[in-house]
Amino acid sequence: MLEILYQDDHLVAINKPHGLLVHRSKMAADAREFALQMLRDQLGCYVYPTHRIDRKTGGILLFALSKEVEVSMQKLFAEGKVHKEYLAILRGHTPDALTIDYALAREDGVLQDCVTHMRTLQRCELPFAMGKHNSSRYSLVLANPESGRMHQLRRHFAHIFHPIIGDRPHGCNKQNRFFKEQFAMDTMMLHAFRLSFFHPLTNENIAISATPQPEFQRMMNIMEFSLALA
Repeated sequence: MLEILYQDDHLVAINKPHGLLVHRSKMAADAREFALQMLRDQLGCYVYPTHRIDRKTGGILLFALSKEVEVSMQKLFAEGKVHKEYLAILRGHTPDALTIDYALAREDGVLQDCVTHMRTLQRCELPFAMGKHNSSRYSLVLANPESGRMHQLRRHFAHIFHPIIGDRPHGCNKQNRFFKEQFAMDTMMLHAFRLSFFHPLTNENIAISATPQPEFQRMMNIMEFSLALA
């Protein structure tokens, strides 16, 4: 049963678990469960995804209950009128605040403007040697991507040398292996935390938040991170 965070006559938002695909994809032929089908069966009606989040990312996923509302919401996302905030656990101690303005290439090589704002909520140091260091440092950050490029946060954090823990393509293999061996954790530490926008039909200000999924919360507990500052 999917956790429903918000629902009205036109929209429904769920707290997507890590590892769950939004819908069927040729790139993930191994998957047997999909958020779209699960929510459709749970509600007993068709649902339409208004945006995408990665399979390995947990948190808010917004669906429309009609094709017309889907188109309206997708337009809001495309125009940057949906405010998105993500929680991420990164390698190293990050700056207090930072704007990452770094263009990203599409699959066809075309560069696209891309901006991410981030704020460090907490930092920690664990007593585990890593490489030439006697301890391991990590940061809990709140990130606001202005745009919605493919793997934007993953690529931007890798660009500033603070990759997301558990991110395989763009992250640190040594760190990912350490978390799997030490904590039996191979989930990506990225969570879609908050979403806010003006409702496309009622113009009501909608604000949705999602509690981190259990594995993300477990890592926060190990690092003694709290959401109080978020």
